[in-house]
Amino acid sequence: MGYSHPPTKPRRTIRQYKPLREAKEKKRLRRGYAQPNEEERQIPSEQEIVQDTLKRLHILGNQKFGVFPYSEHFDRWIKSVEAVLAEFVANPNIGIDDEFTQETTLTLNSIKTTLDLIQRRETTVNQEVYSLSEAKVKLQKINNQYAAQASTMRGQKNSEIRHLNREIALIKQQLDGVIKQKTGFLHLRSKKKREQEEISIVEDLTNRQNELELAIMDLKQSQRALREEFDRKREPVAEEIKKYQKRIEELEVDGSLEERWFACEALADAVNMFLQRKAAKPN
Repeated sequence: MGYSHPPTKPRRTIRQYKPLREAKEKKRLRRGYAQPNEEERQIPSEQEIVQDTLKRLHILGNQKFGVFPYSEHFDRWIKSVEAVLAEFVANPNIGIDDEFTQETTLTLNSIKTTLDLIQRRETTVNQEVYSLSEAKVKLQKINNQYAAQASTMRGQKNSEIRHLNREIALIKQQLDGVIKQKTGFLHLRSKKKREQEEISIVEDLTNRQNELELAIMDLKQSQRALREEFDRKREPVAEEIKKYQKRIEELEVDGSLEERWFACEALADAVNMFLQRKAAKPN
Protein backbone atom coordinates (compact mmCIF):
# COMPACT_ATOMS: atom_id res chain seq x y z
CA MET A 1 0.00 0.00 0.00
CA GLY A 2 1.49 3.27 -1.13
CA TYR A 3 1.97 6.38 0.96
CA SER A 4 0.09 9.58 0.01
CA HIS A 5 0.99 13.08 1.18
CA PRO A 6 -1.68 14.91 3.09
CA PRO A 7 -3.24 17.84 1.15
CA THR A 8 -1.60 21.16 1.91
CA LYS A 9 -3.73 24.14 2.88
CA PRO A 10 -3.42 27.27 0.69
CA ARG A 11 -1.36 29.99 2.25
CA ARG A 12 -3.25 33.10 3.11
CA THR A 13 -1.85 36.33 1.65
CA ILE A 14 -1.83 39.41 3.75
CA ARG A 15 -3.15 42.54 1.99
CA GLN A 16 -2.54 46.00 3.29
CA TYR A 17 -5.46 48.44 2.97
CA LYS A 18 -4.92 52.18 3.06
CA PRO A 19 -7.22 54.07 5.31
CA LEU A 20 -10.21 55.53 3.42
CA ARG A 21 -9.70 58.96 4.92
CA GLU A 22 -6.11 59.09 3.65
CA ALA A 23 -7.16 58.18 0.09
CA LYS A 24 -9.85 60.84 0.02
CA GLU A 25 -7.42 63.43 1.32
CA LYS A 26 -4.89 62.71 -1.43
CA LYS A 27 -7.65 62.83 -4.07
CA ARG A 28 -8.82 66.18 -2.74
CA LEU A 29 -5.28 67.54 -2.79
CA ARG A 30 -4.77 66.43 -6.40
CA ARG A 31 -8.06 68.07 -7.45
CA GLY A 32 -7.21 71.21 -5.55
CA TYR A 33 -3.83 71.41 -7.24
CA ALA A 34 -5.39 71.12 -10.73
CA GLN A 35 -8.16 73.69 -10.10
CA PRO A 36 -7.22 76.57 -7.81
CA ASN A 37 -9.90 78.21 -5.73
CA GLU A 38 -11.56 81.46 -6.79
CA GLU A 39 -9.59 83.35 -4.15
CA GLU A 40 -6.35 82.17 -5.72
CA ARG A 41 -7.21 83.53 -9.17
CA GLN A 42 -5.56 86.83 -10.05
CA ILE A 43 -7.88 89.83 -10.23
CA PRO A 44 -7.16 92.13 -13.21
CA SER A 45 -5.62 95.44 -12.32
CA GLU A 46 -7.35 98.72 -13.09
CA GLN A 47 -5.27 99.23 -16.22
CA GLU A 48 -5.92 95.69 -17.43
CA ILE A 49 -9.69 95.82 -16.92
CA VAL A 50 -9.90 99.26 -18.55
CA GLN A 51 -7.94 98.16 -21.62
CA ASP A 52 -9.95 94.96 -21.91
CA THR A 53 -13.26 96.82 -21.55
CA LEU A 54 -12.42 99.43 -24.19
CA LYS A 55 -11.14 96.76 -26.56
CA ARG A 56 -14.28 94.64 -26.24
CA LEU A 57 -16.54 97.68 -26.66
CA HIS A 58 -14.65 98.58 -29.83
CA ILE A 59 -15.12 95.04 -31.19
CA LEU A 60 -18.83 95.03 -30.36
CA GLY A 61 -19.26 98.47 -31.91
CA ASN A 62 -17.84 97.23 -35.22
CA GLN A 63 -19.54 93.85 -35.20
CA LYS A 64 -21.40 93.06 -38.42
CA PHE A 65 -24.27 90.63 -38.57
CA GLY A 66 -24.24 88.15 -41.42
CA VAL A 67 -27.66 87.89 -43.01
CA PHE A 68 -31.15 89.31 -42.80
CA PRO A 69 -33.08 89.46 -40.49
CA TYR A 70 -30.43 91.25 -38.44
CA SER A 71 -32.76 91.71 -35.48
CA GLU A 72 -32.24 88.05 -34.58
CA HIS A 73 -28.80 89.06 -33.27
CA PHE A 74 -29.90 92.11 -31.24
CA ASP A 75 -30.60 90.36 -27.92
CA ARG A 76 -27.30 88.49 -27.98
CA TRP A 77 -25.43 91.69 -28.81
CA ILE A 78 -27.09 93.64 -25.97
CA LYS A 79 -26.26 90.86 -23.49
CA SER A 80 -22.63 90.91 -24.63
CA VAL A 81 -22.40 94.67 -24.06
CA GLU A 82 -24.04 94.37 -20.65
CA ALA A 83 -21.64 91.55 -19.73
CA VAL A 84 -18.64 93.74 -20.59
CA LEU A 85 -19.96 96.58 -18.42
CA ALA A 86 -20.87 94.22 -15.58
CA GLU A 87 -17.36 92.78 -15.53
CA PHE A 88 -15.90 96.29 -15.49
CA VAL A 89 -18.18 97.40 -12.65
CA ALA A 90 -17.55 94.24 -10.60
CA ASN A 91 -13.79 94.70 -10.58
CA PRO A 92 -12.77 95.77 -7.05
CA ASN A 93 -10.06 98.05 -8.43
CA ILE A 94 -12.59 100.28 -10.23
CA GLY A 95 -15.17 101.66 -7.82
CA ILE A 96 -17.62 103.33 -10.19
CA ASP A 97 -19.61 106.45 -9.31
CA ASP A 98 -23.26 107.40 -9.82
CA GLU A 99 -22.51 109.50 -12.89
CA PHE A 100 -21.00 106.50 -14.68
CA THR A 101 -24.05 104.41 -13.81
CA GLN A 102 -26.42 107.09 -15.10
CA GLU A 103 -24.51 107.59 -18.36
CA THR A 104 -24.24 103.89 -19.19
CA THR A 105 -27.86 103.22 -18.23
CA LEU A 106 -29.04 106.07 -20.47
CA THR A 107 -26.95 104.80 -23.39
CA LEU A 108 -28.14 101.22 -22.98
CA ASN A 109 -31.79 102.27 -22.79
CA SER A 110 -31.37 104.42 -25.88
CA ILE A 111 -29.78 101.69 -28.01
CA LYS A 112 -32.38 99.17 -26.83
CA THR A 113 -35.17 101.51 -27.96
CA THR A 114 -33.47 102.08 -31.31
CA LEU A 115 -32.94 98.37 -31.92
CA ASP A 116 -36.55 97.70 -31.00
CA LEU A 117 -37.71 100.17 -33.67
CA ILE A 118 -35.41 98.59 -36.25
CA GLN A 119 -36.75 95.16 -35.34
CA ARG A 120 -40.32 96.38 -35.86
CA ARG A 121 -39.40 97.73 -39.28
CA GLU A 122 -37.80 94.43 -40.22
CA THR A 123 -41.00 92.57 -39.38
CA THR A 124 -42.77 94.53 -42.14
CA VAL A 125 -40.48 93.20 -44.86
CA ASN A 126 -42.77 90.23 -45.57
CA GLN A 127 -45.69 92.59 -46.13
CA GLU A 128 -43.51 94.76 -48.38
CA VAL A 129 -42.48 91.71 -50.42
CA TYR A 130 -46.13 90.67 -50.77
CA SER A 131 -47.14 94.19 -51.84
CA LEU A 132 -44.29 94.24 -54.36
CA SER A 133 -45.45 90.94 -55.81
CA GLU A 134 -49.03 92.19 -56.08
CA ALA A 135 -47.89 95.38 -57.82
CA LYS A 136 -45.84 93.37 -60.33
CA VAL A 137 -48.85 91.16 -61.09
CA LYS A 138 -50.98 94.27 -61.60
CA LEU A 139 -48.41 95.76 -63.96
CA GLN A 140 -48.22 92.51 -65.91
CA LYS A 141 -52.00 92.52 -66.36
CA ILE A 142 -51.84 96.07 -67.71
CA ASN A 143 -49.10 95.08 -70.14
CA ASN A 144 -51.08 92.05 -71.27
CA GLN A 145 -54.17 94.19 -71.85
CA TYR A 146 -52.15 96.69 -73.83
CA ALA A 147 -50.55 93.96 -75.95
CA ALA A 148 -53.96 92.40 -76.70
CA GLN A 149 -55.63 95.68 -77.65
CA ALA A 150 -52.63 96.83 -79.68
CA SER A 151 -52.60 93.53 -81.57
CA THR A 152 -56.34 93.76 -82.31
CA MET A 153 -56.04 97.35 -83.48
CA ARG A 154 -53.02 96.59 -85.64
CA GLY A 155 -54.78 93.61 -87.19
CA GLN A 156 -57.88 95.63 -88.08
CA LYS A 157 -55.93 98.54 -89.53
CA ASN A 158 -53.53 96.29 -91.41
CA SER A 159 -56.48 94.48 -92.97
CA GLU A 160 -57.89 97.80 -94.13
CA ILE A 161 -54.49 98.88 -95.46
CA ARG A 162 -53.98 95.61 -97.35
CA HIS A 163 -57.44 95.98 -98.91
CA LEU A 164 -56.64 99.52 -100.08
CA ASN A 165 -53.28 98.40 -101.46
CA ARG A 166 -54.99 95.69 -103.50
CA GLU A 167 -57.53 98.20 -104.86
CA ILE A 168 -54.76 100.65 -105.73
CA ALA A 169 -52.89 97.91 -107.57
CA LEU A 170 -56.01 97.05 -109.63
CA ILE A 171 -56.68 100.70 -110.42
CA LYS A 172 -53.10 101.13 -111.60
CA GLN A 173 -53.54 98.16 -113.90
CA GLN A 174 -56.68 99.76 -115.34
CA LEU A 175 -54.83 103.02 -115.81
CA ASP A 176 -51.97 101.26 -117.59
CA GLY A 177 -54.50 99.64 -119.94
CA VAL A 178 -56.07 102.98 -120.82
CA ILE A 179 -52.67 104.52 -121.44
CA LYS A 180 -51.72 101.65 -123.76
CA GLN A 181 -54.93 102.13 -125.73
CA LYS A 182 -54.18 105.82 -125.97
CA THR A 183 -50.73 105.26 -127.46
CA GLY A 184 -51.72 102.32 -129.69
CA PHE A 185 -52.20 102.41 -133.47
CA LEU A 186 -55.79 101.29 -133.34
CA HIS A 187 -58.13 103.71 -131.70
CA LEU A 188 -61.36 101.80 -131.49
CA ARG A 189 -62.76 104.19 -128.91
CA SER A 190 -63.18 107.91 -129.22
CA LYS A 191 -60.53 110.18 -127.78
CA LYS A 192 -62.97 112.00 -125.52
CA LYS A 193 -64.26 108.81 -124.01
CA ARG A 194 -60.74 107.56 -123.32
CA GLU A 195 -59.82 110.83 -121.66
CA GLN A 196 -62.92 110.72 -119.45
CA GLU A 197 -62.15 107.15 -118.47
CA GLU A 198 -58.54 108.07 -117.71
CA ILE A 199 -59.63 111.03 -115.59
CA SER A 200 -62.09 108.84 -113.69
CA ILE A 201 -59.45 106.19 -113.03
CA VAL A 202 -56.90 108.78 -111.87
CA GLU A 203 -59.46 110.30 -109.51
CA ASP A 204 -60.30 106.88 -108.17
CA LEU A 205 -56.60 106.13 -107.73
CA THR A 206 -56.03 109.43 -105.96
CA ASN A 207 -58.95 108.79 -103.63
CA ARG A 208 -57.70 105.33 -102.76
CA GLN A 209 -54.18 106.62 -102.13
CA ASN A 210 -55.59 109.33 -99.86
CA GLU A 211 -57.59 106.70 -98.02
CA LEU A 212 -54.43 104.64 -97.63
CA GLU A 213 -52.50 107.58 -96.20
CA LEU A 214 -55.35 108.35 -93.82
CA ALA A 215 -55.52 104.71 -92.75
CA ILE A 216 -51.78 104.66 -92.02
CA MET A 217 -52.01 107.96 -90.12
CA ASP A 218 -55.04 106.72 -88.22
CA LEU A 219 -53.15 103.55 -87.26
CA LYS A 220 -50.22 105.57 -85.92
CA GLN A 221 -52.47 107.96 -84.02
CA SER A 222 -54.52 105.12 -82.58
CA GLN A 223 -51.38 103.29 -81.51
CA ARG A 224 -50.01 106.43 -79.87
CA ALA A 225 -53.30 107.12 -78.09
CA LEU A 226 -53.50 103.53 -76.86
CA ARG A 227 -49.89 103.64 -75.65
CA GLU A 228 -50.47 106.92 -73.81
CA GLU A 229 -53.63 105.53 -72.20
CA PHE A 230 -51.80 102.50 -70.86
CA ASP A 231 -48.76 104.56 -69.87
CA ARG A 232 -51.07 106.52 -67.58
CA LYS A 233 -52.23 103.22 -66.10
CA ARG A 234 -48.68 101.89 -65.77
CA GLU A 235 -47.15 104.97 -64.15
CA PRO A 236 -48.71 104.74 -60.65
CA VAL A 237 -48.14 100.98 -60.52
CA ALA A 238 -44.51 101.40 -61.59
CA GLU A 239 -44.06 104.01 -58.86
CA GLU A 240 -45.47 101.58 -56.31
CA ILE A 241 -43.00 98.92 -57.45
CA LYS A 242 -40.09 101.35 -57.06
CA LYS A 243 -41.33 102.34 -53.61
CA TYR A 244 -41.61 98.75 -52.40
CA GLN A 245 -38.23 97.82 -53.89
CA LYS A 246 -36.58 100.76 -52.14
CA ARG A 247 -38.17 99.86 -48.81
CA ILE A 248 -37.08 96.24 -49.11
CA GLU A 249 -33.53 97.26 -50.01
CA GLU A 250 -33.41 99.58 -46.99
CA LEU A 251 -34.74 96.86 -44.70
CA GLU A 252 -32.29 94.28 -46.00
CA VAL A 253 -29.37 96.55 -45.08
CA ASP A 254 -28.24 96.37 -41.45
CA GLY A 255 -29.50 99.73 -40.23
CA SER A 256 -28.36 98.94 -36.70
CA LEU A 257 -24.63 98.96 -37.48
CA GLU A 258 -24.15 102.71 -37.17
CA GLU A 259 -26.44 102.95 -34.13
CA ARG A 260 -24.58 100.16 -32.34
CA TRP A 261 -21.24 101.80 -33.14
CA PHE A 262 -22.38 105.12 -31.65
CA ALA A 263 -23.66 103.33 -28.54
CA CYS A 264 -20.34 101.57 -27.93
CA GLU A 265 -18.45 104.81 -28.52
CA ALA A 266 -20.68 106.51 -25.94
CA LEU A 267 -20.00 103.71 -23.44
CA ALA A 268 -16.26 103.96 -24.08
CA ASP A 269 -16.47 107.72 -23.50
CA ALA A 270 -18.28 107.05 -20.23
CA VAL A 271 -15.42 104.79 -19.13
CA ASN A 272 -12.79 107.38 -20.03
CA MET A 273 -14.68 110.24 -18.36
CA PHE A 274 -15.05 108.15 -15.22
CA LEU A 275 -11.31 107.51 -15.15
CA GLN A 276 -10.66 111.24 -15.50
CA ARG A 277 -12.97 112.01 -12.59
CA LYS A 278 -11.37 109.30 -10.52
CA ALA A 279 -7.87 110.58 -11.27
CA ALA A 280 -8.90 114.12 -10.36
CA LYS A 281 -10.08 113.09 -6.89
CA PRO A 282 -7.58 113.64 -4.07
CA ASN A 283 -6.15 110.46 -2.59
